[in-house]
Amino acid sequence: MSNLASLQAALGHQFTDAKLLEQALTHRSHSSHHNERLEFLGDSVLNFVVAALLFKRYAKIDEGDLSRLRANLVKQASLADIAQKLALSQYLRLGEGELKSGGFRRPSILADALEALFGAIFLDGGFDAAQHVIAKQYEPILAQVNHKTLGKDPKTLLQELLQARKLDLPLYTVVATHGAAHNQTFEVECHIPKLDIKVAAGGTSRRAAEQSAAELAIKAIEAVAPAKGGRGSRARKSTQLSLPVAVTQESK
Repeated sequence: MSNLASLQAALGHQFTDAKLLEQALTHRSHSSHHNERLEFLGDSVLNFVVAALLFKRYAKIDEGDLSRLRANLVKQASLADIAQKLALSQYLRLGEGELKSGGFRRPSILADALEALFGAIFLDGGFDAAQHVIAKQYEPILAQVNHKTLGKDPKTLLQELLQARKLDLPLYTVVATHGAAHNQTFEVECHIPKLDIKVAAGGTSRRAAEQSAAELAIKAIEAVAPAKGGRGSRARKSTQLSLPVAVTQESK
């Protein structure tokens, strides 16, 4: 395991109890003294701190949108991204099997270890220390995110975009299915008549295909019908013809 001094410097916390840090980085495949209890604690601390950060930063957002934002910021993918920026993989203590299978790159292991670190910092230095470390990781993220769109799926964003322009909702139509019943791919068309936009996308479920088609439709609207002034029908038709067909798997 690499020198832990650099990790502590990146976190902004110097551990008094080095054993807590070591445990936080230990996967259950390595030994019985692993990080799962610390992960449980860190998850609660993380949710509270991120909720407080959002509450202070966005004074006019209601609780529903605050919950949506928090859920997106503390989900596995977001935590794994932070863990990668900290180069956390090089500090993990994994069993031989996990090492061989590339467990140090697995998002779930990285995210769990990061939460365990937050829990360990809470035990080692108290709530203020944990809050400081978590805020240090999240403030740069919050400075860049668009709180109006973060965590919203493409269909929701497309609906809101059209409603803001006082246009009818899009029409989704399954235009084709491919493959055997147990392994089908759906092709869905998204049509916005008033803007003369019609795009198609594929996915391993109807829902996934609709989401992918909605994403293409948003790009088409932004390209041919910007909110303030447009480029006219000629640009609209040429952009429509250039849109690709995407195939997306159902997200879990």
